[in-house]
Amino acid sequence: MGGINTFFLFIFLTLFLVGNGEQDAQIEPFQTTVGSSLATADGFQSVLIRRAYKTIQAFKKKITYDPKNITKTWRGKNICRDYKGFLCDVRPDVNQTAIAGVKFNNYNFNGPNLTLTELITGLPDIVFFHANSNNFTGSIPTNLNKLKYFFELDLSNNNFSGRFPTEVLRANKLLFLDLRFNTFVGTVPSQVFGLKVDLLFINNNNFIQRLPSNLGNTTALYLTLANNKFIGGIPPSIGQASNTLREVLFLNNKLNGCLPYEIGFLKKATVFDVGFNRLHGPIPRSFQCLRKMELLNLAHNRFSGMVPEAVCSLPNLSNFTLSYNFFTQVGPQCRKLIKTGVLNVDRNCISGLRYQRRRAVCSRFFATSQSCPNARSLTLVPCRQGLSDGELASSDIESTAPSQAPAQAPRRGSYGALSPH
Repeated sequence: MGGINTFFLFIFLTLFLVGNGEQDAQIEPFQTTVGSSLATADGFQSVLIRRAYKTIQAFKKKITYDPKNITKTWRGKNICRDYKGFLCDVRPDVNQTAIAGVKFNNYNFNGPNLTLTELITGLPDIVFFHANSNNFTGSIPTNLNKLKYFFELDLSNNNFSGRFPTEVLRANKLLFLDLRFNTFVGTVPSQVFGLKVDLLFINNNNFIQRLPSNLGNTTALYLTLANNKFIGGIPPSIGQASNTLREVLFLNNKLNGCLPYEIGFLKKATVFDVGFNRLHGPIPRSFQCLRKMELLNLAHNRFSGMVPEAVCSLPNLSNFTLSYNFFTQVGPQCRKLIKTGVLNVDRNCISGLRYQRRRAVCSRFFATSQSCPNARSLTLVPCRQGLSDGELASSDIESTAPSQAPAQAPRRGSYGALSPH
């Protein structure tokens, strides 16, 4: 197994950099030399590199717009040293140098028929294919399952359209799937949430559907569904992702209904964002179980009731946004967060605070406000055995409150996905 370590190094570095908001950081290829004993008689570094050369040269002919002159480097036989966008390593099972990765991010390639099927299938040794911000179109290869080491696919900010590319479901080794900023339409197959990925970005498309009931089956650490047209509620199954999910973005969809109390099971979550939707009801008491939560955004919805003191006492909370809702009360702990800038409750219905909605607006809302069918469950606190209604005792919340909250939340990998580049 030692021979595969450098292959997995690419995966680790890429996921680490994405998680820290540095998606375009450069990863240098493992260098090999033509003098290798496995070099071919005609001057290629290996038989695998010679095969890749033919694929690359055929693909080069499809590119008619290359503003950065990348393809000018695609000359000669030393691909690993000279060709920008291609990274090499030793394929462990045959001990030969091969193309381990493609990194075309921000190259802005274009052409009248810029498809990628022939390129990907012609590079059967790749670990990752990253092509953010180009003009690829067409279909995705149907035989991704035959790529033995293929772990990462990034086709974000291209010109893909039509239905969700179900071909990716065949890539059963994927850890990283990024399809954001295309114009896919229709529904997302429920099988997508069964992929054993660490990162799933499908934001900024035109998906229209209720979220699949098996959403919580996802193994993703980072899940971004923002800026689509998802409707209905968040499935209660989300609680099943308690051991994996760290950041989840639902913002700017058309979600409605009340939040399920099962969100409180997300014990590893640090970011939860449902801003700019049509959700209503109170904040579930289970949210006080989100002990690692740092950034919690419920802004621009129709939430109401009292802001739970125990949620304001979460020990790592640095950005709590409730603006443009209909909350009516905040307690002393929440008022501390308002004073320090951690909690924003602008444009609510809280008496005595500045920048609230007009009384007539609040009155109209409460005259027609909706109830929650799961109202009883919203009082459950799963992290406190035997507690079903009420909140943490004051002695508990005082001891866990941070002494001083930071001025703003740190940059997040998932929020980086809301930018096309």
